Amino acid sequence: MISLDPTPQPLDHLVLRGVGRADALVLREETLSYDILNLRIGLLAHWLTAFRLAHGDRIATWLPKNETTCLMPLAAARAGVVHVPINPVLKRAQVAHILGDSGARMLITNRTRMNSLLPGDVPEDCLVMEDEEAMEKWKEGEMSAHPSHRDPSDLAAILYTSGSTGKPKGVMLTHANMWLGALSVAHYLKLKFSDRTLCVLPLSFDYGQNQLLSTWAAGGAAVPLDYLMARDVIKSCARHAITTLAAVPPLWTQLIDYTWPEEAVASMRRLTNSGGALSPALVKRLRGIFPSTDIYAMYGLTEAFRSTYLDPDLIDDNPTSIGKAIPFAEILVVNDAGQDAADGEEGELVHAGPLVAQGYWQDETRTRERFKRAPAFSHYGGMAVWSGDRVRHDAEGLMYFVGRRDAMIKSSGNRISPAEIEDAATSTGLVAEAVALGIPDPQLGQAILLLARPALVPRPEALVDDLLIALKKELPAFMLPKIVELRETFPKNPNGKIDRALLVAEIEERFS
Repeated sequence: MISLDPTPQPLDHLVLRGVGRADALVLREETLSYDILNLRIGLLAHWLTAFRLAHGDRIATWLPKNETTCLMPLAAARAGVVHVPINPVLKRAQVAHILGDSGARMLITNRTRMNSLLPGDVPEDCLVMEDEEAMEKWKEGEMSAHPSHRDPSDLAAILYTSGSTGKPKGVMLTHANMWLGALSVAHYLKLKFSDRTLCVLPLSFDYGQNQLLSTWAAGGAAVPLDYLMARDVIKSCARHAITTLAAVPPLWTQLIDYTWPEEAVASMRRLTNSGGALSPALVKRLRGIFPSTDIYAMYGLTEAFRSTYLDPDLIDDNPTSIGKAIPFAEILVVNDAGQDAADGEEGELVHAGPLVAQGYWQDETRTRERFKRAPAFSHYGGMAVWSGDRVRHDAEGLMYFVGRRDAMIKSSGNRISPAEIEDAATSTGLVAEAVALGIPDPQLGQAILLLARPALVPRPEALVDDLLIALKKELPAFMLPKIVELRETFPKNPNGKIDRALLVAEIEERFS
């Protein structure tokens, strides 16, 4: 197991931990050893410095998972500039906002995306580079494999995350944030140099980018994949003898509907989930496919990277728990009186410690709303992230997600967690995905609307009636949906999660 040295280092030093070992990055066209990876990072970093960028200037990438997107987090860190990864599925208007807000001095993208941009989308002082042409140049440049001596408190990346309202906001991460995050995850996942991680999540997503960094911290091999169909993920697991697979619940619900060949299952050591809770039904289905694989349920937020994980030995008996604090994190539950919440008492999850980000880029108002001093009973103290998420913990310290403070449904005086209704719905086996929302009701204040994507069931024509009958057995009357609507698909945001904000806007317009 990787050691937990709390002393952060410059981010690009991560690859030095694997120098002398074999596979580090498995690309479609070639596989890079750690020695070659370190040299390529040096080449790219040296090429960036030739543009006379100032320390802290922002470099954006808008690309699929290729060599540039995989190397840039460490190459930018080595060059003393700040990486701004842009999700490749974003459209030009969203990209224009990120480029303008971050003040990017350079954008590296491919020809198709470059041609989609309109005049005014790119800041005047931002140089746009075509990726293949740029790669030819930096690979022919001077060899500079020497690690940097950057201050770990320097800014290393700005990750743009969407909220329930407003335009995407840039979360500022230092070398120390990302270094300690990589070590923390590599430690509790028990990653080793023999591990091979399939990187299916966007590298612009904190959870996605950490797949690379935590794997390299442990000396393992990262295998980036842009997939079209869920079966592509399964094929890659078999082809590359993958040991570690990370996903979000909507992807898991697709993967469990396929037959997994033995060669894709035999090598798998761990499955990791974040970006939404694993329902008991989903855990059961995953366990049926992977009887000997560790399943890690995790909770995180971009503003503090990752907060909790559940020991895989506990998931079968506690499938709805988000676990306990990860290494280097202090997780507090603060009740409505501002005190340390008692066992079973609901409160706000507050994250303190060195994984806490530095706030939102050029957004003091939203920074003050979310980043505040830790409560007096905090061990770390200092600045903390007040998540807005409602949780509770039991006598053993296991935490359970209750819901977003601004997503709670209030009906007949009861505060109701959408997550509890959604878990109950998917646990019936009748629906694959579910979203519970509150809609205006003159008697109740809010009634419950349940949107559901059907599973493969023997009586689809009776699904709504069967679902309501099953829910009546599991939920009190005040938590039962008044309306059930079936959907063939749910909209997804760029990180693959159900786009709840889009659904809320749609429902508000319909019921206003």
